Order: sequence, then structure tokens, then C-alpha cells
Amino acid sequence: MSSDPTRLAAFDLLSAVLDRRRSLDDALDALPAMEARDKAAGHRLAAAVLRRAGTLDAVLEPKLRKAPPDPVRHILRMGAAALLLLDTPAHAAVATAVGLARARGLAPFTGLVNAVLRKVAGEGKAALEGLDGPRLDTPPWLWTSWGRAARAIAEAHQHEASLDLTIAAHADPPPGGTALPTGSWRYPPGTRVADLPGFAEGNFWVQDAAAALPARLLAVQPGERVADLCAAPGGKAAQLAETGAQVTAVERDTGRIARLRDNLGRLRLSADIVAADVTAWRPPVALDAVLLDAPCSATGTIRRHPEVLHLRRPRDIAAMAEQQDRLLEAACAMLRPGGRLVYAVCSLQAEEGPERIAAALTRLPVRGEPFQADETLLPEALLPQGWLRTTPALWPERGGMDGFFVARLVRL
Repeated sequence: MSSDPTRLAAFDLLSAVLDRRRSLDDALDALPAMEARDKAAGHRLAAAVLRRAGTLDAVLEPKLRKAPPDPVRHILRMGAAALLLLDTPAHAAVATAVGLARARGLAPFTGLVNAVLRKVAGEGKAALEGLDGPRLDTPPWLWTSWGRAARAIAEAHQHEASLDLTIAAHADPPPGGTALPTGSWRYPPGTRVADLPGFAEGNFWVQDAAAALPARLLAVQPGERVADLCAAPGGKAAQLAETGAQVTAVERDTGRIARLRDNLGRLRLSADIVAADVTAWRPPVALDAVLLDAPCSATGTIRRHPEVLHLRRPRDIAAMAEQQDRLLEAACAMLRPGGRLVYAVCSLQAEEGPERIAAALTRLPVRGEPFQADETLLPEALLPQGWLRTTPALWPERGGMDGFFVARLVRL
């Protein structure tokens, strides 16, 4: 049996992430033209492998006499994920894995792939019994950094994330969703946003429930001058534009600017889009408010971007923190006295969140303005200092949320 497009896509995605250290989004964009459903299914399979790689390796290792070449390991992991995580029928999972090995020039290893996956199929779900999946699937440095919350966070990472939408002010949510306490609407994992009625009309945009909080907490008023820094892909800029404020969206990546422009165009919202490095750009007039959703390690988005488990290293955190300090300094310089700055990162790392704000309070002309429980709509996420900390372990009965840190500062 020859391999199918789903397996070919998943293999190419895994190779891009694990061998060439590219993000899943970049790897998806680089795939050859194929049916959208095949691409989506390939992404789902690759994401399952990246999410549960430690567990899959623990199942496969006893069945291997020696370590296989990386491409063969990718295929074995895919076959095991199909059998144990995605409930693919045994014959189909094994046969497509063998066909994939042949299609990708790995014919000498077809016997190995067949034999190992037949053993996995024979064991079935019993192969997972006794394995500590959350621990196996989490790099030790991340587990340690998350402290007492590590297990709850890692358990949340075991599951595919839901699709969250922010609904435009003029529109109704598409059918099939559930209203969340913070104002977002949630749809089942695997929902294709472009298939929902109202997408082409600009009635909503994709935005995790936690990611929608920073712009709301900036509390922008009509007519205020406000900047969204590092603005692509544009969800937060859209939130700000809906308030009637004068919004400038600053982004330095030209490719991402195109996506930002396209997204705002679909939503029929306007903002002044500026291509610039935030650390070098200054507005012509001091601003009333600034939203800085800073580049970060993205460890809060592992449910949606499981490649983060494989691409991030401890040394990345220190480099990110240095960049965040520069961005905070630049953002502060854009504000008028009394102007507000909301700082956010989709990171679970203390070095990128509370520690950056503590440093800013000692070296920048700002004061902290803690959030109040009633304005966050998520009082269980408030830290003692009044900052907001969401994690994937919040709302387990609703399917969790991304991990974000959010703080508010006022220019002196």
C-alpha cells in the first residue's frame, strides 16, 4: 500500500521541525500544494507526535535493537501515534507507515517499520499503561522551571487545544460554540475556522481566550492614541481598532506585515501599519496607551505549538529577557505622562514575566498599576502583585487556555 498525502505531509512537517528546527507554521507554509483537509490531517498527526514524543519513544525503544536513523524514527513515531493516540485501524497504520518509508527513499527499513509497528499494534493501548506521559513528554528543564504547577501544566499539554474566537462587535458567533466567561467563544478541537459561517465576512478572528485578555485590560477609549507593538498577526490590533481608538500597529517582519494587513482587511478594520523595529521607532506624538505583546519563548502555547517542546533551550530564555527589556524601555518612551502600558508574553517562564516587570520598575520611569479582580474576568489568575498569570491548567473542565503573563504600568 502506498503512503497517503496525510502521512507525507506529517513526515515533512516533522522533518522540518526536528531536523531543520523550523516552526510548525513555517513548515506548513512550505508544504507543496495539496488538499486543505490532507494538510490539516497531516498537521494533526505531526502535532500529536511532537506533543507525545517522549511517551512514543518509551513505547518504541524496547522493540528496537539499535537507534534507527532520524527519518525512520519519525515514521515509527507517526505509526505509533496513529495506533495509540489517534485510534487508526492497525492494518491502515502499519501499511501507510511502510508505504511512507518506501516513498521517502527508506526501502531498506520497511521490514523494521513493519515489524516494530506490528508489535505496537499487538500491545494496543496497554503499551501506555504505567508510563508517566506528562513527565516523559516534558523536557526536564521546563518541568523544573514550572515548579509545583509542572504536573498540572504538563497534563494539560497532553490534549489538543480547542479553537477560540473573538467575535466582532457587530456580529453573532457562528453556531456550535460555547461562550466563555471572559467573552471569547470556544469550538471543538479540529474545527476549521475558514469553514465557519461568517469567516469571509470578517465576523470573527482566531484568538485564544488568554490571548484576548491583554488588549481588553488596556481599556482603550475612543479617540485615544494607542500603539500595538510587535503587532502581527493582528488579533490584538483588531481588538484595539474596534474601540474607536487611533491605532498604530508596528511590526518589523515584512512577511508578517502582509498577514497583519490581510487579517485587518478581512475584518474590515483599520490601523496605521508601520514597518519598523520597535526599539528604533517613535510616534510623532506621545501616546495614551501602548500594548506590548513581546516576542518570547512561547512556552505558554505548547498545546497549540508542541514544537516548542523540541525547539526551545534554556539559553533562549536569557536572550529573550534581554530583548524584552529593550522593548519595555522603548514602549515606555512612547508614552505621555500618565499613559498606560500593558506588557504581555505567552510564556510560562518567570524570567520573561514577573522578573521583567520587577526590573522595569527599578530602572524605568513607571509605576505598577495592579489589575482588579472584576476587570480581569478571571480572578483565579491574579497573582499577589496584581498581575495576571494564566496557564494551560486553568479551566480544565472547559479545555484549558494558553499560558500568559500580563502586567500594567503607568508612565510617571
